[in-house]
Amino acid sequence: MDKFPMTLDGYNRLEAELKHLKSVERPAVIKAIAAAREHGDLSENAEYHAARERQGFIEGRLGVLEERIALAEIIDVKSLKGKDVKFGATVKVADEDTDEETTYQIVGEHEADIKEGRLSITSPLARAMINKKVGDSVEVVTPKGAKSYEIISVRYK
Repeated sequence: MDKFPMTLDGYNRLEAELKHLKSVERPAVIKAIAAAREHGDLSENAEYHAARERQGFIEGRLGVLEERIALAEIIDVKSLKGKDVKFGATVKVADEDTDEETTYQIVGEHEADIKEGRLSITSPLARAMINKKVGDSVEVVTPKGAKSYEIISVRYK
């Protein structure tokens, strides 16, 4: 499989989640399964089935996290510089219709979280902004039609 870009912060968040699942969640669910088994008949034991379902989720998430960590190409954003938009840049844009300003950091697809202002490098807006500079205008086609944004600032932090 190919490696994919990820910021150092995103990598650290994945590592922390992995550690928490292994050291806290996994042991807790094992204890819950053991306790539920003591209640007798497993076929009608809702606690047992819920704990097993939770265990399945945890094990699945561990597999996903381990794969993402193994395939991550870590990019330290603090070492990047420049005036044009690249992976890791924190970009402030203004909607050209409403003048509403929004700030996004362009990150890897596995660490994107629009509520936190982390925009996936594979998103249409991020792809439109790559290699643009302050003052440039970018147009993005959305389900509600085309939107235009002006790049207000670009920084690497």
